[in-house]
Amino acid sequence: MPRKRKVLFVCVGNSCRSQMAEGFLRTIGKGSIEVRSAGTAASGIVSRDAVKAMKERGIDIGGQTSDQLTDDMLEWADIVVTMGCCPAGELCPVDFKGLKYDWPVGDPLGRPWDEMRMVRDDIEARVRELIEEIESGRG
Repeated sequence: MPRKRKVLFVCVGNSCRSQMAEGFLRTIGKGSIEVRSAGTAASGIVSRDAVKAMKERGIDIGGQTSDQLTDDMLEWADIVVTMGCCPAGELCPVDFKGLKYDWPVGDPLGRPWDEMRMVRDDIEARVRELIEEIESGRG
């Protein structure tokens, strides 16, 4: 049996976008893919609005934590997905052998509620595509 792929989602504060992506992958992937998230400047909190937006989709991310990105996390990952912080090519070590994705997802924090929902839905679609790539062997 092939080993599980390991995906790391990275945004700036690890309070919203990467948290939602982690929640979607954990739920939709049903444990077939390992997932973590981190921030380049972690805020230490998961946004209440992100938690509320995900609850609308039946996913509870309230127990997740906002974590600072570390070298160990990058070494752990097979796939690194950045979400508005910096290009994955600049973030990952030179010898990183995994896949790198840069998702141009805007930060919805402090924006109107409709924007939070639009970002959430965009992230969900991207996560579903990523799962499909991984399951087909392309990712």
